This record gives sequence, structure tokens and C-alpha cells, in this order.
Amino acid sequence: MKPNHVYDMIIVGGGPGGYTSALYAARAGLDTVVLEKLSAGGQMALSQQIDNYPGFEDGIDGFTLGEKMQQQAEKFGAVTEYAEVSKLELSETPKRVVTSSGTYLGKTVVIATGATPRVLGIPEEQALVGRGVAYCAACDGMFYRGKTVVVVGGGNSAVADALLLSRIAQKVILVHRRDSLRAEKIYHDQLMHTANVEFRWNSTVTELLHDEHLTGVRLKDTVTGEESTLACDGLFVSVGRKPATELVDGQLTLDDHGYIAAGESTETSIPGVYAVGDVRTKALRQIVTAVADGAVAVHMAEEYIARNAK
Repeated sequence: MKPNHVYDMIIVGGGPGGYTSALYAARAGLDTVVLEKLSAGGQMALSQQIDNYPGFEDGIDGFTLGEKMQQQAEKFGAVTEYAEVSKLELSETPKRVVTSSGTYLGKTVVIATGATPRVLGIPEEQALVGRGVAYCAACDGMFYRGKTVVVVGGGNSAVADALLLSRIAQKVILVHRRDSLRAEKIYHDQLMHTANVEFRWNSTVTELLHDEHLTGVRLKDTVTGEESTLACDGLFVSVGRKPATELVDGQLTLDDHGYIAAGESTETSIPGVYAVGDVRTKALRQIVTAVADGAVAVHMAEEYIARNAK
């Protein structure tokens, strides 16, 4: 850390959006630092196999892809500091980022803190991730071609996941704790007419059945209390995501779901502050869309810095 040094860009979070921002900023000659509390990759680093990121015909694991993104950004001059951010002062000039290793000053700030899937909170759920339990149908659906999968949830995300999986899996069973879906009618009607989709209404998953991999789930009827078992090869948890916006709550405008309100320009409600990746309002949260955000954010930041140059 450089005392009283003002960076051109401070990036909070070292996921794909963060390190793409760092790569583009460093190549553009901007003095850039990435603040990451753990390791490169963010949620991506937890994926054992990524097959839908261009350029890797045999796929790649998320941890390795995160490391490659970090190394490429650092090759062009970006710096990584491992520190936990505790406070952001985004309306200041320069902007201030308070961390466990000191305070960083920057002309612009990119928020790339991501979002985490909401979990069911049942025993061995996390231990079975990658061995039958998944949180992203677009990421992991292809591993269940011709198999039976369970989707838990009742909102738009759950229905979209079930529809996607219906084109891959032999059978999709949607488990929902109520007797009707919360999803919009257009999705609801489409799902109801999909031949290989079944429903388990008024049901919750209480236990995961497994040996080395998931073999089934135990269900509990929310009305009668009756329990039953359901054989399956995979369980997709689609009960929403939680954006990591605690640091900006009260400073940046958030949407109704708690994500940072930022469109395709990645610009937030405070000039010089940008939101990239899963933390911002967007229709699709994938590695490729986070990467695209990172490139756009740097373009907007370069214009901002040029306008405010003294």
C-alpha cells in the first residue's frame, strides 16, 4: 500500500468482472489496484468445471480461470492487495476505501462484490456441492443430460432453471413449499405444458440422501407433515441470490431486490462509481456478462477521469 497515493481506479472484488476491469484499466495506462479478501475468482472459483466460457473447448475449473484472469491483469501492471474492505466513502474526492490494511484513495471505484446463492440450510448441503447439489442450471445443467433432477423454488429463477433443465434432463421435478408458483404467468404457463416436468406442491426438502454423490431427497409436506423420499441425480437450489451490497447500502441506489441499480453502462447513482458482475441489476448473471461489464466500466471510467482532469 502506498500512503496518500491516489489510484486512478480501485476495484473492490477479484471475480471475473473485477479482474477484467483491472486488465482493461491497466492496459489503458490507469494506475489500478484490486482489493480482494480471499482469492481470485469469487463464486466462479467454486465451480469444478466451466464449459460455457469461450476459448476453453475442454472446459476449465473456476479456480484456475480466476488465477489466469488475475495473472493477465497483473502482467499489464494491475496490483492485487489482499485486504477486507470495511467501509466505502464514495461521495468523497478522492473516493476512500477503508480496509483491514489501511485506507486506499481513488479517482474511480468499481464495485465487483458479487452475489451469493441462497442456500436451503440443510445438513451436508455444502459438502455435496459438485456431487449432486448445484445452484446454477446454466452452469451445471449439462452434467445431468438424460438424468432426473429436482429444482427447489417457485419464483422466476426456479421456473427458468426448470425450463432450461427440461431440455437437457430426462425428468425435472419442481419442489415448492406452496401450492402455486410465484413466477410470472408467462413462465408458469410454459412450464405447465412441458411434458417432462413434474410438481411436488406444498413440499420442502429436509434431507439429502447420498453415498459419494446425491441419490435422492427427503420431502416433507408443509400441510400434512407427511414425509416421503424422491430419487434423483441432481438438486438445483433456485431460491434466490443475496447481493453483497452491505458496503454501499445508503450510498448507492439499489433496486427492489437489493442489487446495485446500474444499467449496461455500469454507472451507478454516484459519478465515478461503477457496478460490474452479479452485484448489479441485470437479466443474466454469468461469467461472460461479468467480463463484459468490466470492459464497459473501464471505458466509462476513462471518460470520467478525462472530464475531471485538472
